[in-house]
Amino acid sequence: MLLRQYEMPWRSPLELRAAACWGGGALAYLAFTPQAIPYRLGLFLLALCVVMAIVRLRQGLRIVAIRAALSGRAMQRITTGDLAVLTRDPGQVVFGFGFEWLPIHSQRLYELAKIDYREMRIAPALLLLLGYVDNPQPDAEIGLPYIHGVERSEQVLMRPLQNFEGGTLVVGTTQSGKGVCLGWLITQAIRRGDVVIILDPKNSQRLKRLVMRACADYRDPDTFLWFHPAFPETGARLDFTFNWQKPTEIASRIQAILPPDTAGTFSAFGWDAVNVVTQGMIRLEMRPNLMKLMQYIEGGIEPVLERSLERFYEALLGMHWRTEPDLVHLLERVRRGSIKSPSPIASAELLAFVEYYERHVHASRRDKAIDSQVRVFRHNREHYQKITANLLPILSMLTSGDLGRSLSPDPFDVDDERPIMNLEKIERAGHVLLICLDSLPDPSVASAIGAMSLADLAARSGIRYNLGGYRRISLFVDEVSNVINKPLIEIMNKGAEGGVYTTAAMQTIADLAERLGSEEAARMALGNLNNMIAFRTKDQPTQKFINETFGQTAIHNMKVGRNTAHDGHLGDFTAVDSTQITEEMNELVPMSLLGKLPNLQFFASVAGGRLCKGRLALLDPGDAEGDGGSAKEGVPP
Repeated sequence: MLLRQYEMPWRSPLELRAAACWGGGALAYLAFTPQAIPYRLGLFLLALCVVMAIVRLRQGLRIVAIRAALSGRAMQRITTGDLAVLTRDPGQVVFGFGFEWLPIHSQRLYELAKIDYREMRIAPALLLLLGYVDNPQPDAEIGLPYIHGVERSEQVLMRPLQNFEGGTLVVGTTQSGKGVCLGWLITQAIRRGDVVIILDPKNSQRLKRLVMRACADYRDPDTFLWFHPAFPETGARLDFTFNWQKPTEIASRIQAILPPDTAGTFSAFGWDAVNVVTQGMIRLEMRPNLMKLMQYIEGGIEPVLERSLERFYEALLGMHWRTEPDLVHLLERVRRGSIKSPSPIASAELLAFVEYYERHVHASRRDKAIDSQVRVFRHNREHYQKITANLLPILSMLTSGDLGRSLSPDPFDVDDERPIMNLEKIERAGHVLLICLDSLPDPSVASAIGAMSLADLAARSGIRYNLGGYRRISLFVDEVSNVINKPLIEIMNKGAEGGVYTTAAMQTIADLAERLGSEEAARMALGNLNNMIAFRTKDQPTQKFINETFGQTAIHNMKVGRNTAHDGHLGDFTAVDSTQITEEMNELVPMSLLGKLPNLQFFASVAGGRLCKGRLALLDPGDAEGDGGSAKEGVPP
């Protein structure tokens, strides 16, 4: 038994002809009653004709109304003021105009695939005559218009903000609408008062204007912060090693910027090298930053170790520790060359300090941080450089020239007036931070900066998880395949508990698989995002991933048969006509049509599987008027 009534709207509206006939009959009865027909009978027949004419007219106009939308909708442009009218409730997230996608829409789409949809379009003159607004999609625009035209009516698509706690994936090919979608979501996050952090590998000027306009409309004048590695002198200075609860967190952040294909052993050596320097600097009450870490990892641990031992001996032996006989004796032996130094840059005093520490300080009184530094000091210099070879190029990228002064800011530099920011300050003050990674000319540096910022945010999320946060954080990552790492996966997996709402945009599964090493790893990472907004995509594995999210539905198939037979005798002829309607499970959205969506049109799976078909209007920051703007003509209220 069919649970859904079968319909076929892609045909001529024959009901209009029947309505015309019933209307003609009504006029005839009106003319001939009561001359040729008894009054009561004529009045009854007249009423019957009128009722049937209305019924058939409604049925015919319904077919016309469904077919009227097959020409699609032309791309629209709205201002930030128009968007403000649509998003007055901060507890709701508006993500376009459209309708909820139901099995009936899938049925219409499958039926359209059997015919030439252009034959089913209604002439513009007839649309105007019937009162429909004619704003069809021009032939010059990309994509098939009828995908959105399977439903004539549309409304503002919105869902409660809490539905987006679990993260959102925006997927689509180049120029399909991902940037516009991010602009809509970012503008609303700024208006809600969220702390907004945006990673933009492309340095989109349009996105920057949108963010600056939203900050000007809804936030304090100094809310907007900008960072660009090619123009570090114009933006803010960022310290990604400022906030931590445990010193080991800094080593974990540096480890996160290593290439994803780095072998586990070398990655562990890199972590250990950073941790040893960090622990030593903290014991000396020195704040670690990237430049200092680079200095002591590349140049050697000797300066940190020597000062650490001086403080240790002062606490252990008193102010006159340098006159300790055993220490003086060791120093004389070092100067005579009796004790060989493992480091060519180590001073005689340092070597004597180390020898005294190893020979005369009992194990129970030793310091673990100094033990680690001594271990590094004793390590073969050439071998140590080899095992940290994967770490030094990355640190060198982030500490060279003006970029180094931007990522390792000196608070005592009176000539540099740029603000020094860290994630805690950004969170407390409710800033909006746009980090342009500039990945086209320098992808390695862009990837390192993005990974470092995400590692810092993951650590900040852990602090918020443990101690609570000040504001909600909305994280937007464009071209996520350029920067994804374990910290970002952890943010997507656990960030919601720390008040971090993540939106990640990408083009294909293959891009992510290349970064993470396999398609399985890419799918595992994307499995942490609960919502999906899918624009046009040409990559088949990506289309398959999208369709797996959307699911299947029952599609009606009509089979029509005709059998005729005769045995040669006059009158011996038989004919049988048969019609059979069956159901079979098919994709809720045909996979092939995901590559034919027009620009700015999408399918969205939100709120635990609620599927919507939507479109976006191009958001123009130049004509905005803030909250006082009014919606343009043609924009749904």
